[in-house]
Amino acid sequence: MNDLVRQHTALSETDLEWLHLLVSEWQLLSDLSFADLVLWVPTLDGTRYVSVAQMRPNTGPTSYQDDMVGHLVPRGRRPLLDAALDEGRIVREGDPEWREEVPVRVESIPVRREGRVLGVIARNTNLLTVRTPSRLELTYLQSASDLAQMIAAGSFPFPGQQVDMDASPRAGDGLMRLDADGVVTYASPNALSAYHRLGLAADLVGQHLGTTTAELAPTRGPVDEAIVKLASGWAPRETEVEGNGGVIQLRAIPLKPKGTRIGSLVLCRDVTELRRRERELITKDATIREIHHRVKNNLQTVAALLRLQARRMDSEGGREALNEAVRRVGSIAIVHETLSQNLDERVEFDEIADRVIAMVAEISPGKVECRRTGRFGILDAEVATPLSMVLTEILQNALEHAFTQGEGGRVEVSALRTGSGRADGRLLITVLDDGSGLPEGFDPQRAGNLGLQIVRTLVEGELGGTFDMLRAEPRGTKVVLDIPASPQK
Repeated sequence: MNDLVRQHTALSETDLEWLHLLVSEWQLLSDLSFADLVLWVPTLDGTRYVSVAQMRPNTGPTSYQDDMVGHLVPRGRRPLLDAALDEGRIVREGDPEWREEVPVRVESIPVRREGRVLGVIARNTNLLTVRTPSRLELTYLQSASDLAQMIAAGSFPFPGQQVDMDASPRAGDGLMRLDADGVVTYASPNALSAYHRLGLAADLVGQHLGTTTAELAPTRGPVDEAIVKLASGWAPRETEVEGNGGVIQLRAIPLKPKGTRIGSLVLCRDVTELRRRERELITKDATIREIHHRVKNNLQTVAALLRLQARRMDSEGGREALNEAVRRVGSIAIVHETLSQNLDERVEFDEIADRVIAMVAEISPGKVECRRTGRFGILDAEVATPLSMVLTEILQNALEHAFTQGEGGRVEVSALRTGSGRADGRLLITVLDDGSGLPEGFDPQRAGNLGLQIVRTLVEGELGGTFDMLRAEPRGTKVVLDIPASPQK
């Protein structure tokens, strides 16, 4: 719609926002009218109309099998559009049109904003299945007529009330029509069922909806007053009411077809099962986060015990081996700490990488600068946990063997994500140092060092990637990891 309006019309950005607001609401008008809606806007030169949006009803058959958006029609070809645009009124005159042997009644509703007519809604009703309307259908049609008059007067949609069409109640979910005092004059079967879920034993018709709703909700005080006002339809609002183990969602729409409030529409939807599942998910997420938190605490306890044991060791080799184990445990603990703060099993690995680099840099024998470039991005826990250990081992190996005591240098960790999707994305990681380099004849695939064995096992076996160590130019060592960015099945 943005492209069509900007390309073909003289409407301003604020006018375009108004049309967006209208389109976010007009599924309701389409359903209440049992009709297709097409929004026509005059072109810049005023000689044609361009259709910028279309909506089909959920409550009846469509009048258009084809998509109408983008069609251009010259003025004069559709007199009802001309009359509605020029005279600023709803136009219903004329005989039904025949489209593919289907009779269609066409009406035109001007779209007004701040006294100006921006365009025209063509309301097209398929008459092939017309029958004697029920009380429900009559209520729908009367409500649609009131909304159409409000659109023509510029009082609907309501400014600042952007509606989420997927989350808000729809006409078919449950509809109640109230008079000016907030008393129910009609309630659809679905609306009545929703209120029975809250514990209502009587009929809704004749009841003051605000008072009845407040009595069913187990709250007292100012909240009651807010519920009474909202359920009475005094202002365009949405809320949820919970009682008797049930939850219903309410949306109030004041009706002012001639500028004066004559009543309101209240749409309702039973969301009891939806909220129950959401609560179960929240409980599950909280449990998972608590598990990660406890695992992190346990790992920190293990690390503390290893440090304590290392201090009591007389053997320098044994003490260093325990300190290495402390760092390995610590790298896993960092991942679990991050997971304990997230809502899902995915983590921003850049933060973990920075913490691992800082942790390992503490063992630097001299003034070695460690830094990260590039972004790892968000990774699944199944990738993040082994990758944190791999990064710890590679950095630890570089700092221990590439530099002598007191020697300065640099270690750089770079990361590059390739591929747009989680399924085919890969992560290329390079760890480059400017230390002494690899000894002659060194083969990283056969080296017996425990750290390199851990790296090979995790990279090739668990992560499904590749690992290599090369001489860097002019000096130093370059470690290259190429792994999938998502878990391998």
